[in-house]
Amino acid sequence: MSSFTPSFDWSAFSKVLSEQLNRPIHIETVHPISGGDIHAAFQLHCGEHNYFLKCNKASLRPLLETEHHSLTALNQSHTLSCPTPIASGIYNNQAWLLMDFIPLQNQGDEIQRGRSLAHLHHQVNQHPQPFGWFEDNFIGFTPQQNGWRFEWVDFYAQQRLLPQLELAQLRGAPSSLYVLGIELIEALPQWFTHYEPEASLLHGDLWAGNSGFDANGDPVFFDPASYYGDREIDLAMSELFGGFSEDFYTGYQQIFPLDKGYQQRKALYQLYPILNHFNQFGGHYADQAEALIKGLLNNPPSP
Repeated sequence: MSSFTPSFDWSAFSKVLSEQLNRPIHIETVHPISGGDIHAAFQLHCGEHNYFLKCNKASLRPLLETEHHSLTALNQSHTLSCPTPIASGIYNNQAWLLMDFIPLQNQGDEIQRGRSLAHLHHQVNQHPQPFGWFEDNFIGFTPQQNGWRFEWVDFYAQQRLLPQLELAQLRGAPSSLYVLGIELIEALPQWFTHYEPEASLLHGDLWAGNSGFDANGDPVFFDPASYYGDREIDLAMSELFGGFSEDFYTGYQQIFPLDKGYQQRKALYQLYPILNHFNQFGGHYADQAEALIKGLLNNPPSP
């Protein structure tokens, strides 16, 4: 649960929204929504329309703004369903993000959920430096560097693994984790001898808690941290914490079959969110990350 306690005068905030959206907005009822680790959230009932509001202290405005941009990009891809971001800003020294409210359920068309993700991954960046994003964003509340790079191995090493390893040292992780992590970074090219990933548009934070189904059972994706990278990143993370059925992966494979070397690279890509979990929550995740690195180093891919 978020530790942030918002302070809103909902009548005054109605006026803020009306001015920003250039149409009358009257907030009739407000219902808190639980479940988020970072932000406070509410369902706003405004006549015939419902909105979903995220809010936090003003210093965390960049988290909400970059989420706004990621949602916009996913919606503009016309490949999967996401909440439509409407507006964001600062009110009463609090950052906020307003989007359409989508009632969610846990069960629905898993095959279509996999197909939707595969269609997203077919959106390939044609930029001369294809890997990255137009801005840095966040994975959870950890900064995520997205400077453009020509080579995926370079991007993943320098802008994913290395920053997490350095942050882990500041958070009190064993020095052995950093030493082993640097050894793995130096060995990274071994996993890409026969594989050149395309720069696919990614969700970027794809665990089961960031996807669900609407009232019709159609898949919905939310809370993205998007950038252009290897599509296997999304698949590996989806397998890390569970929650996606075999039908999900069947649907994905129907549209965009995975490279045969994915199983060798899966643990490599799961390392990033595990390191990030240590940096956010501490605990056993450092040991899990170190064990994962040792397993990779002791079992490199076949030439």
